[in-house]
Amino acid sequence: MITHVDSPKHQGWRKKLIEEIRTKGIKDEKVLQAIGKIPRHFLLDPAFDHIAYEDRSFPIGENQTISQPYTVAFQTELLEVKPYEKILEIGTGSGYQSSVLAEMNAFVFTIERQKKLYSKFQKTNPFADKYKKVKYFFGDGFEGLPTFAPFDKIIITCGAPMLPPKLLAQLKIGGYMVIPEDEDGQQRMKRITKISETDIKEEQFGNFLFVPMLSGKAE
Repeated sequence: MITHVDSPKHQGWRKKLIEEIRTKGIKDEKVLQAIGKIPRHFLLDPAFDHIAYEDRSFPIGENQTISQPYTVAFQTELLEVKPYEKILEIGTGSGYQSSVLAEMNAFVFTIERQKKLYSKFQKTNPFADKYKKVKYFFGDGFEGLPTFAPFDKIIITCGAPMLPPKLLAQLKIGGYMVIPEDEDGQQRMKRITKISETDIKEEQFGNFLFVPMLSGKAE
């Protein structure tokens, strides 16, 4: 069993990380505070300990990555998270994004399609006791979680080929979906506001790079 230690050295590295992503344009102090409280190195192999707070992604297995902190902050800022909102996350991965949302007092429902990653995280999740508001599911992200819908917000942490209709149906009217959507070979970060059951508002916020969103479950 791994014993995690959040030393003053790690805390100092996190403070530098927060200042770095602040200079890159993240303004929401609640987002910055949440990221500042999460020991990112707990979610990585010990070999990455000394570079865990560099602002970049790292491999976590099964061709997946733990997202760059700036990207996590950017998507979270677009969500405009409020306490006790019910948020659906597509792509659990390392659990970093869901931990940030939970730190902001959201109720998080997160789906992972890679069985090996899901099982590994269930066994080794260092935040299981701290973030009890996070519920983990093995499943197909395109299907969402209709049993628990509607959701106040939806965040997709992989490059979607299009706006998934079943996810849009599970979003509350007035709610946001933050999604990197493929367009002409570029993943454009979008915020979709559900105006009514038939109308949406779309905003674009530049290009990013994510692993692709795939359908089905990978056993």
